[in-house]
Amino acid sequence: MRRIWIETATTLLAVVLLGGCTTSKDALMPHGPQTMLDIWDQETGGGAGGGQPAQQLLDARQSLRRPLTAADVQRAPAANVAYTRTAANEIYRQFHRLPNPDLVMYVFPHLAGSDPVPVPGYTTVFPMYQRVQYAMPGERLEDY
Repeated sequence: MRRIWIETATTLLAVVLLGGCTTSKDALMPHGPQTMLDIWDQETGGGAGGGQPAQQLLDARQSLRRPLTAADVQRAPAANVAYTRTAANEIYRQFHRLPNPDLVMYVFPHLAGSDPVPVPGYTTVFPMYQRVQYAMPGERLEDY
């Protein structure tokens, strides 16, 4: 009797908890007659047509901009050198190879095949990693 009561209470609790998670898609995200393009045009002033929202957007962007100082102008060439492609840095490796040590394995003498054929013992060499691994620029500077 007690087991039936516990199973009924557990089932009822599960139904109540799962029922609380259900909702309608329309209740969560109501639909309107506007498309995304209509909303975008309304908020940005209709693209090339301009308008009040477009002017507000341009004013907001302009307030985020700041003029370059003389120090910024002098610092810019030195900062851009790292990103500029030249013959010197094209030859220089930016992505260094990470070490991939060779592993030596000894295979003991054994029998192989459907007709057991004796195979003598031998040594084989294979790399630890299947693929060549590379370091990120500046992560590892030693050459291998």
